[in-house]
Amino acid sequence: MQLAIISDTHMPRGARTIPEDCLERCRAADAILHAGDLIDVPVLELLRSLGPPLHAISGNVDSAAVRALLPARLELEFAAARIGMVHIPGPAAGRCERLRAKFPHCDAVVFGHTHLPEHASLDGFQIFNPGSPTERRRAPAHTMGLATIDDGAITFELRALA
Repeated sequence: MQLAIISDTHMPRGARTIPEDCLERCRAADAILHAGDLIDVPVLELLRSLGPPLHAISGNVDSAAVRALLPARLELEFAAARIGMVHIPGPAAGRCERLRAKFPHCDAVVFGHTHLPEHASLDGFQIFNPGSPTERRRAPAHTMGLATIDDGAITFELRALA
């Protein structure tokens, strides 16, 4: 099973768009995860129109309309792997331990908010931030994530976008 993972699209804002290579990877995935800060409902509709099921959470700058449609956190199961989703992960120090405690039944947690790609693990538990495909801030590139799940094992991969 292949998951496309994005966060912090922050749209609409000016002429900003999600890069086509990101959209192509989303279309090819078995499911799409968005870890918050879509901003407005048309972005949610765009992602839903790509084909694969969309699993999204609200972020701290999402409109009231988006917050009314999406939960603040999710726990999902894909191919015997449980993935939690939350937008704000808290401070960097102790992040992996803290997210493990907040999602005790999950194998991994996907988060956003920082715009900085991150992947860490602790005793088989993983955390993953895909960065942002549209607003890199201090990150060196626009990015997204892919996750491959095989018999309950999750492998995360960060992809730089053109």
